[in-house]
Amino acid sequence: MSTIYVSEPATKGKVLLTTSYGPVEIELWPKEAPKAVRNFVQLCLDGYYDGAVFHRVIKGGDPTGTGEGGQSIYPGGVFPDEFHSRLRFNHRGLVACANAGRPNSNGSQFFITLDRCEWLDKKHTIFGKVIGDSIYNVLGLGELETGKDDRPTLDPLPKILSVEVLWNPFDDIVPRRLLMHPKFDSFEKKETEQKKKKKVTKKLNLLSFGEEAEEDDKELLAVAVNTRITSSRDVLNENHDQGQKTEDVQLIMVKEDVEDEGYKFDAPNKKEWADAHERVIASTVAWRKLLSMKKRIGSEFRARRMAADIARDAGLQLLGDRQMHKQKKRIRKENEDDVLAKLDRFKSTKFHGSD
Repeated sequence: MSTIYVSEPATKGKVLLTTSYGPVEIELWPKEAPKAVRNFVQLCLDGYYDGAVFHRVIKGGDPTGTGEGGQSIYPGGVFPDEFHSRLRFNHRGLVACANAGRPNSNGSQFFITLDRCEWLDKKHTIFGKVIGDSIYNVLGLGELETGKDDRPTLDPLPKILSVEVLWNPFDDIVPRRLLMHPKFDSFEKKETEQKKKKKVTKKLNLLSFGEEAEEDDKELLAVAVNTRITSSRDVLNENHDQGQKTEDVQLIMVKEDVEDEGYKFDAPNKKEWADAHERVIASTVAWRKLLSMKKRIGSEFRARRMAADIARDAGLQLLGDRQMHKQKKRIRKENEDDVLAKLDRFKSTKFHGSD
């Protein structure tokens, strides 16, 4: 039996059926039977099997309870068979699709095997298996007394109370009742509306200072409209005009000073005014030259001072290197003298000892 389970592919997905005879845990094979597993999981999420009876041992999934009803999630209500070489009816607890007695007629009904059923291979799609101790609940259902067409004779019939999808193997499957909800019904429309940019308007009438804010906006708009880009020529002309205004102010100050001294710039004294004007201009030009000279002198002085500092540092470094060299030479000389003295003492001691 262990070799049979080893040959089966790995499962992915789990569903819990809560029946009137206890829980039944089912693991799924979505890779080997994708259509069947998708159909089963979707119907479980939709609550399609809730309250459905086991109309045969052990067969269920028909909401009408007659064994002739039920539809799949696919168009037309049926889907084709899916067979896999590693999935065979060779042990109990296998979950497979029940069809209408002909190929490719799978709907919502399923059945669970109670023993080996090799004659069902390549006739029914296997999409899951019962795991754990819940297999004993399945065996308990299989021991019920049955009548015609293997229908249980109990009243009420055993049924599925609820279904819970513990592990959904498909990320894109959600309960279809949510898709019918208005929140999801207009998803595309909502997505389109989100892409549209809404124009933001200031509701100034809601603010206590709304009128002031509106006036400020108008002023900013007027400034933006009247502002023009200035070129470099305009900037130079503006600076030139500023310099001319400065000279005119200086001339006015000179005129006031001269008038304070008793001179009157009347018609006879126009020459004096012209001389004063020339002196002011000359003094202004001289002052500007003096400023430029001071700047140049200052820069040259700083350059010379920096060069002197660099030369001094280099000299100190050179002097330090020379002193270091002299120190090493002196130490080497002392070491040599010490060695020669020891050698002389050794020779004198040796010769005196031999005598």
